[in-house]
Amino acid sequence: MKSIWKCFFRMVECMRRDMMLFVICLVPLLAGTLFRFAIPPIETALTAYFQRSAIISPYYPLIDVIYSLLAPTMFCFVSAMVILEETDEKTASYLFITPLGKKGYLIARLCIPAIVSFFVTVVLMPFFTLSAHSVSEILLLSAGGALQGVIAALLIVTISSNKLEGMAVAKLSSLLIMGAIVPFFVGHNVQYLLSPLPSFWIGRMASDGTPLCMIPTFALSAIWIFFLMRKFLRKI
Repeated sequence: MKSIWKCFFRMVECMRRDMMLFVICLVPLLAGTLFRFAIPPIETALTAYFQRSAIISPYYPLIDVIYSLLAPTMFCFVSAMVILEETDEKTASYLFITPLGKKGYLIARLCIPAIVSFFVTVVLMPFFTLSAHSVSEILLLSAGGALQGVIAALLIVTISSNKLEGMAVAKLSSLLIMGAIVPFFVGHNVQYLLSPLPSFWIGRMASDGTPLCMIPTFALSAIWIFFLMRKFLRKI
């Protein structure tokens, strides 16, 4: 366990040296402040101007879902960039044959950042969400978000060969989050075309208020992570 924490703190050191990665980790705090203190006044101004009772407020649960996915996506993106750098420099291969091993490396680079993002989301959501959520809903959204972060990181490191490609693939991996938007705008059964995306079921939970929708989220996330992990391990 000591070697795992050592490997994790080595990644933290990489973040301190790379200002871009450091700033990315602050995005959840900055975005949360923007969501919480800018969107409600904008809603008030719009409803007054257009003489309507609600314009943005029906979509507050969707904004909360996007926020719950933000910290895991950012933290795991940083992990993916570090993994790509270590893979490119062949450092990862050397770490595999140390007492750390493959399992310890993956825990340090993926599991711990995902767990950290889970707790960060749990702490920040009560301050920055636009609609009321129970403790169980916050925990479910945070857990679902952490899994999406791991999937995004694995997708980046599996497809990309270097950090430059990783940044491009990161934009592609952000499309995985788009599944959460569909339940709010598509009312017909055609929305289920995106049901293989775990984020789709997170959106369903937020739009329908049904916590049971998180069961498919966890099941599909496990399938995505399993296959992407196998592909990544074959790659390196």
